[in-house]
Parts: sequence; structure tokens; C-alpha cells
Amino acid sequence: MVLVTRKYQITIPKRVREELNIKAGDEVVFIKTEDGYKIVRADDVIKEGVEIFKDIDETIEEMKAGLQEGFD
Repeated sequence: MVLVTRKYQITIPKRVREELNIKAGDEVVFIKTEDGYKIVRADDVIKEGVEIFKDIDETIEEMKAGLQEGFD
């Protein structure tokens, strides 16, 4: 359990910081889930976004090729 200060600040417990690899100066994101909230390092959210779109160029080229075949 953590205490929320008058300035709405909290201290992330050491075990949680270690498991999430959070270091001083890191930014974290609170993501709403069906069960509550999930704390994630901002860098990890960015990396996940990059992974999702890493093959987008190939996918776009495949779409263009498929559309072109319809006109040939």
C-alpha cells in the first residue's frame, strides 16, 4: 500500500520499481483496463507502438499491389 501526499504524489515501492525497471527520471503512463489501472514505463508504450507499425510499409505495398491487380 502507498500513501498519496497532499500534492497527490506517491512513492512506487522498490519491488514494483524493480519489476517494471523504473528508474529515477523515467516517465510512467497509467493505462485504464477493465480491472483498474496498469502502470507502464512511457518508453515501453512507445516501443509497443513502434512494434505494431513496423510492418506497415510492407502492408501498404501489398494493398497497393492488390488494388492494382483489380485494375489490370
